Amino acid sequence: MKQELLNKIENHSITAGVVGLGYVGLPLAVEKAKAGFKTIGFDVQEQKVKLVNEGHNYIGDVVDSELAELVKKGMLSATTDFSFIKDVDFVAICVPTPLDEHQEPNITYVRDSATAVAKYLTPGTMVVLESTTYPGTTEELIKPILEEGSGLKCGEDFYLGFSPERVDPGNLIYKTKNTPKVVGAIGDDAAEVISAMYSAVLEGDIHTVSSPAVAEMEKILENTYRNVNIGLINEIGRLCHEMNISVWEVIDAAKTKPYGFQAFYPGPGLGGHCIPLDPYYLTWKAREYGFHTTLIENSMVINDSQPEYCIERAMHILNGFKKAINGAKILMLGVSYKQDIDDYRESPAIRVYKELKKVGANVEYYDPWVPEFKNMYGESGESISQITPEIIAGYDLVMVTCAHSNIDYDMVQKHAKVVFDTKNAMKDIEDRENIEVL
Repeated sequence: MKQELLNKIENHSITAGVVGLGYVGLPLAVEKAKAGFKTIGFDVQEQKVKLVNEGHNYIGDVVDSELAELVKKGMLSATTDFSFIKDVDFVAICVPTPLDEHQEPNITYVRDSATAVAKYLTPGTMVVLESTTYPGTTEELIKPILEEGSGLKCGEDFYLGFSPERVDPGNLIYKTKNTPKVVGAIGDDAAEVISAMYSAVLEGDIHTVSSPAVAEMEKILENTYRNVNIGLINEIGRLCHEMNISVWEVIDAAKTKPYGFQAFYPGPGLGGHCIPLDPYYLTWKAREYGFHTTLIENSMVINDSQPEYCIERAMHILNGFKKAINGAKILMLGVSYKQDIDDYRESPAIRVYKELKKVGANVEYYDPWVPEFKNMYGESGESISQITPEIIAGYDLVMVTCAHSNIDYDMVQKHAKVVFDTKNAMKDIEDRENIEVL
């Protein structure tokens, strides 16, 4: 089986499948098709399937013309019919892994996808989970589902591995194609074949580890590292405010050290599909071993409380102008979770919006990337169409909650009564008399 698959990879006769056509799955499917492998995308959402088959893109990092050309040439198609799994030699599962209402892993999408794949799995297939999850998922959850549902044996009839997605929406340098990839699989043969498949598709280095659990833990470490360091700088930022010290100046000074320091900046909280969620997967799994991840959990508490801290600071800022937050007119600049993208999943700005309304503020937002939003908190909003000096001057407080680069911050600073910059967008503006920093 190993040599047969290696030969098929070399001559590009592999048919690839990607389950889940979101921010991870669609770019991966496009890269596989561009590399010369006929690719089928699977998704339960009919609208996504329809858009792909019509050659229309809905993910920022995918080029419309490339997608349309791949569909036209028959190299890429999409379907809601999972029976076509029987026609693929390689399938990557790239579905969401959110948290439930108790802040515990919700692996429903992963389980359902594995069940759907198992039903049509054929001998000689490579299956790879890419969804971020807790260490042990591939071997403890996916393997039994695939074996029981298909009647096939892992390592003998099919290969199974884990290769964590690494997607950074809006990154102008690193995309799916050139980002290094980690692969962990069950057995040396599986690791060799799956790594060979990724090598045939991607330009980034392929780093093979000894097991899926190592690869799963590695992914959690990547994002927990950032969570902990962001929690640290958020706490330092709060202390600097109490001590009347500029946290921006402190960070700039620390950055002069050429080793042993990486700069992180305070913000209104964490957003996106990885950093705010992944540490919860690790702490949940750690409890199974009677292990308490104290440092990680403390950083999560700090980061999770940042939106409420922003509201507290906004209250104090307005009080300085003898203005109550109840009834105050507030403009938020940016609601996506990251600069210059339209993704507002888990965005802390949405939580700030919610909390401002809760305390009675008349809040509006401007975001050229997100004209409207609907979120898990039951809130929805519509961006005002433009910002001008007259419009800016009409608000009691302007809050920068996402530092989009296409906003004129000099104009905002010159005409706002006061600006509360929670995203370090005005760091280079010299006149900071009316700027409050998180």
